[in-house]
Amino acid sequence: MEKNVKMKMNKRQTTPSPRDEGVGRGPGRGASPKRVADGPPLPDPLLPRREEREFDSRDAGRSAKFCATKITYDLIRKRAKAMEKDTVRFLADLVRTQSFSSKEKNVIAVVKKEMQKIGFDGIRIDGLGNIIGRIGKGKRVIAFDGHVDTVYPGDLSQWKFDPFKPFVKAGKIWGRGTVDQKGGVATMIHAGKLIKELGLNDQFTIYFTATVMEEDCDGLCWQYLLNVEKLKPELVVITEPTNMNIYRGHRGRMEIRVEVKGKSCHGSAPERGDNAIYKIARIALEIEKLNERLKRDPFLGKGTVTISEVKSSSPSQCAVADGAGIHLDRRLTYGETKASAIAEVKDAAKRAGYPDAKVYVLKYEEAAYTGKVYPTEKYYPTWALDEKSPYLKNAVEAYAGVLGKQPFVDKWTFSTNGIATAGMKGIPTFGLGPGNEVYAHAANEACPIEHLSGAVAFYAALVAKLNGKV
Repeated sequence: MEKNVKMKMNKRQTTPSPRDEGVGRGPGRGASPKRVADGPPLPDPLLPRREEREFDSRDAGRSAKFCATKITYDLIRKRAKAMEKDTVRFLADLVRTQSFSSKEKNVIAVVKKEMQKIGFDGIRIDGLGNIIGRIGKGKRVIAFDGHVDTVYPGDLSQWKFDPFKPFVKAGKIWGRGTVDQKGGVATMIHAGKLIKELGLNDQFTIYFTATVMEEDCDGLCWQYLLNVEKLKPELVVITEPTNMNIYRGHRGRMEIRVEVKGKSCHGSAPERGDNAIYKIARIALEIEKLNERLKRDPFLGKGTVTISEVKSSSPSQCAVADGAGIHLDRRLTYGETKASAIAEVKDAAKRAGYPDAKVYVLKYEEAAYTGKVYPTEKYYPTWALDEKSPYLKNAVEAYAGVLGKQPFVDKWTFSTNGIATAGMKGIPTFGLGPGNEVYAHAANEACPIEHLSGAVAFYAALVAKLNGKV
């Protein structure tokens, strides 16, 4: 379902920089898209299943001790800090377990072991390979999400160390995935530990989803959770890196293919043929011009289009090309839709002199590590949560209470699983995660350790706030 969320205007935009690595920045004045509606709480039909592991009361004594103590933001912050070394240990376990898209089976086992150790009330793995941990059994449902897959390390000569041998140095934990985004996975699961230990939840069923295949196809995992598993959360908190700020949306995206046909002949007499490469080159130049004409939004920023791949075909390298195509990475701001983006590319081809060029949206049809194929179109809708949302208000208050400063409210530059929860289904969604997004997909990736305890504290404080405990 196509869904673009109408926005109010705002002039402030920021791009995180490597220098901005404290726990959050100053207050944001971000701008208001027409909000993702905050509807009434939805019942969740996903009941505990037989194979779920029930809490075995190993921590009952500790939980009882803290339940008898008055819950304060200061208590939550101190307990999160006390857990910091263990959170680093868990994150290191995740980092050393390689988990590229569709190859996440081993890291899912690491997550399951940690959930069992903590004593989650329910744990199961769905058909796509996502692991779903449950705490509580309230009528209201919320979810925390983090993906466990990472991109490949790329050129190893650019790394100063083995990307899969994590270590702590200079106040950071280093390794592939520490920022994008195993740090978020580790902290949300350890927030679950804190929620149980302090007795912060009695109103909600809380799902902690460690999801798969996001790097290859953002949102596919949550399409499966929503459409097949029938999860119906009233709120989703994404743990992608935000430099410990609160982000409430991002641009959408599409993957578009443009193809033209030519006529092959021997390369010694090219005048006998019709070279498809020349055709696609002229279209490529029009795509470059199209990028300059695309819409701009004060909050989400400008729509963009770029060519990320060029391919051609011919009988041999001594022949005129009989076919050629380009792959477009299209980023969609507010007001841009799948239909409008396709129409713009067709117009670019027409301007180049080739109105018969084939223009279409690609599909994702790769198998998960479970063998499951869950096809989807590579269209990922734009989304933003209304800045007046009560969920965002609660998040800002919890942040200020537990971290002692006002959060900076902004947006992601890249895309997240929010394209499914908010963009497709309209579920209120926002995010906070450890690490600076400028290090995502980069060599020598590292996450500040203070971000880890800060994120654990925030997630737990948010749950306490929603339950009226603070």
